[in-house]
Amino acid sequence: MFDEFLTKAAELRSEGKSFALATVVRFDGSISGKPGDKAIIYPDGRIWGWIGGGCTQPAVVKEALKSLEDGEPRFVRISPPPKPKSEPRIVDYTMTCHSGGTLDVYIEPVLPKPRLIIFGRSAVARYLAALASNMNFAVAVIAEGANRDDFPNADMLRTSIQVPEDEFAAKAYLVISTQGEDDEEALSAALQTTAPYVAFVASRAKARKVFEYLLGEGISSNQLSRVHSPAGLHIGAIAPEEIALSILAEIVQVRRTKLHVQTVSPLAAETNDPVCGMAVDASRAKHSSEWEGRIIHFCCSGCKEQFDRAPAKYLGSNALL
Repeated sequence: MFDEFLTKAAELRSEGKSFALATVVRFDGSISGKPGDKAIIYPDGRIWGWIGGGCTQPAVVKEALKSLEDGEPRFVRISPPPKPKSEPRIVDYTMTCHSGGTLDVYIEPVLPKPRLIIFGRSAVARYLAALASNMNFAVAVIAEGANRDDFPNADMLRTSIQVPEDEFAAKAYLVISTQGEDDEEALSAALQTTAPYVAFVASRAKARKVFEYLLGEGISSNQLSRVHSPAGLHIGAIAPEEIALSILAEIVQVRRTKLHVQTVSPLAAETNDPVCGMAVDASRAKHSSEWEGRIIHFCCSGCKEQFDRAPAKYLGSNALL
């Protein structure tokens, strides 16, 4: 199983996919998850592997998705009542299964390399590509005449002035450093994307001229307002390598302010099993009952049967819906 787990994780990494790794690190009492048990949690909430039964999985999935959103690991403790004393950097959940054991799970996000697409083969472009590659960015260069001698560390070289319509371009950071070679075409192509960052390396006067031309070509002022120009943070950069540094610093600032990870939370329609209190994804619940015009969801058939025998008992003052 361990070899299969490593193989699956390696496949996802090679494909540039986001996922979270969950590992059981401690248990106490009667519980199915044991130290060393591992699972991969996909951005859509699916689980591959094993980290324990139905009472454990919703809490782990919920925290794994948060981890994918902010890029931070989690240490999750699932234990029976009474709730333990709060500790720094530990997320506590109540164990609702009848087994009543305690489980500690470490969750770590695995995110693809941030992607940088550079239009142009200027000196700034060359320094930026080298610097970004050393900082573990996946780098693509798009420029007529671009070659490996100028960009030895680039992951991708293309000569057609358009944003690649593939996985690499998803949520990439775009920098136009064409400096007179296809400025308008490159910036226009970049603005057709939903990239979180678009920068144009040019003086204010040059940028104004290019913007005026693009407005005449149908690019809206709202689209142009997305462009960072002058590009980079204001650090007094003059030399090409300094300008490249300022641009990458600005990209890091944007990226760290809000990580751009696409997730679809399967717990968006989260409710609670009124019998045991366990979190239940309403969109996936296999066990449900109707009571007084309401649809009640359960974690298992046992809880549904208990509810069906005495619904008022569970939907009184202790209702968790």
